[in-house]
Order: sequence, then structure tokens, then C-alpha cells
Amino acid sequence: MQVTSSVREPLVTGGKTYHDVTHDVSRQVEGKPTLLWFLAFLTAAGTLAIGLIAVTATVWEGIGMWGLNKTVGWAWDITNFVWWVGIGHAGTLISAVLLLFRQKWRTSINRAAEAMTIFAVICAAMFPVLHMGRPWLGAYWALPLPNTFGSLWVNFNSPLLWDVFAISTYFSVSLVFWYIGLIPDFATIRDRATGLRKVIYGALSFGWDGAAKTWMRYESVSLILAGLATPLVLSVHTIVSFDFATSVIPGWHTTIFPPYFVAGAIFSGFAMVLTLMIITRKVFKLEDYITMTHIELMNIVIIITGSIVGIAYITEFFIAWYSGVEAEQYAFINRATGPYWWAYWSMMTCNVISPQLFWVKKIRTSIIATFALSIVVNIGMWFERFVIIVTSLHRDYLPSSWAMFYPSITDVGVYLFTFGLFFTLFFLFAKFFPVINMAEVKSVLKSTSAKVRK
Repeated sequence: MQVTSSVREPLVTGGKTYHDVTHDVSRQVEGKPTLLWFLAFLTAAGTLAIGLIAVTATVWEGIGMWGLNKTVGWAWDITNFVWWVGIGHAGTLISAVLLLFRQKWRTSINRAAEAMTIFAVICAAMFPVLHMGRPWLGAYWALPLPNTFGSLWVNFNSPLLWDVFAISTYFSVSLVFWYIGLIPDFATIRDRATGLRKVIYGALSFGWDGAAKTWMRYESVSLILAGLATPLVLSVHTIVSFDFATSVIPGWHTTIFPPYFVAGAIFSGFAMVLTLMIITRKVFKLEDYITMTHIELMNIVIIITGSIVGIAYITEFFIAWYSGVEAEQYAFINRATGPYWWAYWSMMTCNVISPQLFWVKKIRTSIIATFALSIVVNIGMWFERFVIIVTSLHRDYLPSSWAMFYPSITDVGVYLFTFGLFFTLFFLFAKFFPVINMAEVKSVLKSTSAKVRK
């Protein structure tokens, strides 16, 4: 036996056949839940239940339960909103953009990344709704409903309204894209199932028959949806950045925010995908499909986007100095040396310094190092949003109105609720839906697996 080497490392290892792919992925759906899955699911559901107490208190008592004050009117809630929207970016990027560029390494990770996008956007959407205080009285005011309030329309000049359009569109396209990709795999599970499971997966597969014309239409729809979703990768977080950039508050009023927020969103999104995929590959024994090649390529994306974010931080300081505007200069000096200096330097350490460790091949091909650094990156990105929002508000033009923000137990509880919701949904998805796109892995199997020749 002589093994031939390819230019790149194989994306599927272990000499897998088409049958192996079907069996390895379907067994997670068909088998009984493992003890490890039950423990993880119960932990997530318990966190969700504890957080629900805080959400209920917020809805019942109002946002006075939060740590906001007259000076810092936006804080923990909007920080978490922007953070969750950012995490939702990697799914569309991996699925749509890499599909259009014919990048085969996306096939083993795109399904979980797309699911992560859906769940992260649901978590993000909670915060603006809860911030309304009494959402049943005001949530519909954010929707452009003609003739509902007489001649009064929503304010189309408000970036908050743009958020409604951008995020609802992003969620809708991502949901359709995710579900369309699931249909062939649902049909595969349907054909292997019996009884009630066969009926359920048969309904979910919409009568998929695997004919050539069906596959042709499937691929056409995938490309169309990818083309629609690609501009959303740029537009959604650009519009979220407008919540701040279109204001006149020092520290927010800057034109660098749109590209800076998009790079940061991809940065944090890829880090979260890495965190989840490293756990998934170990728990479901999918090491032959989610290989070190996938992990290394995602780490390279993290190096690039982390470097862009670092350059953005430096550029902000330079522009504040170059502008000659004292208030702008003070806002940035206060970030680095003021009462919240610890948050600023945590952000710099996690987002700028830690990703540079991936330049070392031994680190970027280490499972333990990658898992640890992916968590560090998302901690840093949370601090970035906190620094941008809170340190720009807590000291304004009047020293008499300066104030500090301290999160209340309810703030923390609502944040825990979103974590519980996210991981509960993800664990349910990982158990009852195929976590790897079998159809797409099979389509690239021969060209990307280890080749053996006699």
C-alpha cells in the first residue's frame, strides 16, 4: 500500500465511504440520548429556568430592576444585544460566502454554524423587546404598520428601526437557508426510520425524492439564498453600528464603526463556532469529519479578523487625537485610564494579543489551546461592547452628572437566560437534527478525503 499525498490535508479522514458518512451522522439522531447529552441539556435547561426568574421580574416590575441610571441609560442589555448579533454572523459567512467562493472546507461545519446563527439572533432580539419595559404596549410601534395609528408612522430616520428591518431580514433568510440545507438529510433519516419517526422526518423532508431535477433545484435555491445572504453579512452589523455611529456622543460618533463592527462580529462568531464544534466533534465522535484542517482554517480567520479589530482600536485613538476635539480625546483616554480601565485592558488582551498566538502552528493545531482561546476571544468581544457603550456614557459634558454603572442581579439573570436558551436550543438541535450536512460532505468526499492506492 502506498499513500499518495495531496496539496492540502484531507478534509475527511479515516477512509470514509458514503455509507460511513450516513451512518456516523445519522446514529446521533437515531440512537438514544447519551448520559453526557442529558447532563449538558439539563445544565442548559436549569440555567434557562433560573434566568427566566429575572426575565419575569423585568417584565413584571419594569427595567427599573436593571442597574441603569439617568447617565448610563444603555448598558448591560445593549451590550448583550450587540454581542449576540455578532455571534450570529459566522453562520451566514460560513454557509453563504464560502459557498459562493466554492470553499469545500465549509461542508462539515456549516450546519452547526447556521443553527448557531438562528439561536444567537433569537437571544439578541430579546434585549430590545425587554428594554421596552412593557413590550405588549410598545413592541408593535417598531413595525411599519400603515393606518394602525391613524396618520402616525414609525420614525424611518431612527437606526433602531433599521435594526428591526435588518435583523428580521437576516433571521428570515438564515432560517430558510438552514432549513433548505436540512431537507436532503431529513429524507435520509426518513428512509432509515420506522413508525412515528418516519412520519415526522417524512413531513420535514417535504417529499424529497433525490431525483436529478430535485438536486438541480436544490443547488439553484442554495446559490440564490447564498447570494441574498451575503450582503446581509455586511449590512446587519453595519446597521447595528449605526445605533452608535449616527449619534453625536464622543466615542460613538465615528465612521470606522461599520467595518470595525463587521470584522468584530466575524471574529466573535468564528470563535463561538470553534467552541461548539470542538465539543460536538468529541461528544459525537466526529473527529474524521471536523478535522484539524477545519480548526486550523478557522483559526486563521480569527488571526485575520483579530488583527483588523486591533488596527481599528489603534485607529480610533489616532483619529481622536488627530481630530483636535477635546471631548473625543477625553472619551478615549478615559477608556484606557478611567474607572473602567480594567474592562478596556481585558478587551485589548483578549481581542488583540491572544489571537496572535495562533501564528504559532503548534498552538493553532492544538485542540485544548484552540478551545481555551475561542472562549477568551468571546469574553474579550463582550468587554469590547461594554467598553464602547458604558465608558462613552458614564462621563458626559457635565461632571455633575457623571455616574458609574453596576449591573444588578436581574441584569445578570437575563444574560444567564439567553445562555440557557441558546445552549438548550443547540443541544436539542444536535440530538434531533443531523449536526453535519451529510449531502454536502458526500459531494466533496472523493476529492477531499485521504486517498489510498494499491
